[in-house]
Amino acid sequence: MDDIAPPPSPRLDVRDLRVVLALASAGTTARAAAALHLTQPAVSRALLAAEDRLGTRLFDRTPRGLVPTPAGQELVSGATRLLLELGDLEHRVRAPVAPSIRMRLVCECYTAYHWLPSALVTLRKSLPGIHLSLAVEHTQEPVPALVAGELDVALLTTSSVPRAGIECRPLFSDEIIFVMAASHPLASRKALTRDDLREHTLLTGQTPAAESHWFMTHVFGRERPRLRIERLPLTEAILDVARAGLGIAVLSEWITTPHLGKGDLVVKRLASGPLRRPWRMAWRNEVQDAALRLHAALESSVPRGLAVG
Repeated sequence: MDDIAPPPSPRLDVRDLRVVLALASAGTTARAAAALHLTQPAVSRALLAAEDRLGTRLFDRTPRGLVPTPAGQELVSGATRLLLELGDLEHRVRAPVAPSIRMRLVCECYTAYHWLPSALVTLRKSLPGIHLSLAVEHTQEPVPALVAGELDVALLTTSSVPRAGIECRPLFSDEIIFVMAASHPLASRKALTRDDLREHTLLTGQTPAAESHWFMTHVFGRERPRLRIERLPLTEAILDVARAGLGIAVLSEWITTPHLGKGDLVVKRLASGPLRRPWRMAWRNEVQDAALRLHAALESSVPRGLAVG
């Protein structure tokens, strides 16, 4: 035993990690204190002590609340993994036989289902006893189903989530692009304007109402122009119609890229700047342990080129 090197002595403990994770999720010391069953001054002191021990600021104090700094984001990501590993260790010691866990999952965007299976394979390695089912019937209205207990986990883009009984954390962000035939009248443009979108048919999927509202607000602000929109059920169908010159496809770049190799389609962006869409994972408190493992698995399988967090 004398030959075993002593383990390193970290400056932070498990309590510090839980405080940082609660602050990152809640955004304010008051909400974090409520989640941790502590007083607000206690949470504030714990944060200041952690920042002092690390010698770096973990959160920026903004009018919108606490926003993790780059160092804070790194700590949040690492803390999640460490606490999961500690929980796994404790679980193996207490109960070597894996329990049976059932989880009902939905994606707010149909086009994400082709990416999800690889993440679920990773999750099953972490939790051999898990039984996952995709509740695609709730794709259009995931949040009400989550609140009603008809779902356990939802991968969301733009829907708002009530705080009571629901945990929500960021995953990544993708960019919405505009795809058209190389022969389209706008194909020679460097970028598209809002007027271009008003004058041409837009091709999109069966998007939820919340996502349609997000698109209109981020592109047109308070305006609500009458757009010509054609909705199609599959990405391939949307691109085939665009390829025929019958409209402009509005799709996520990471979904579209594998279909662009033939050179008969071109990608355009808005002249006003990139249109980035946030992705989040929300879950019921009852499935916290399995949901955190799923979140870690999804983070590790994020497609290349996407912004994490």
